[in-house]
Amino acid sequence: MNVEVDEGKCVASGNCAAFAPAVFDQRDDDGTVILLDATPPESEYERVREAHPRCPAAAIVLHENPPVRGA
Repeated sequence: MNVEVDEGKCVASGNCAAFAPAVFDQRDDDGTVILLDATPPESEYERVREAHPRCPAAAIVLHENPPVRGA
């Protein structure tokens, strides 16, 4: 999984940091999202998937890795 954020879209709701605090944080001055880990470990995938649709500004973009064939 790869995660991207669009800081320009962020409305500082904090949902991302609430659902996946190991991957997202917020700036102290204005609450804008901070991406802590663009390639989180698999143990964080479910939390990131929960945070993604809860972003009211659609500032989070997820890229799921395709399965490796023949592995």
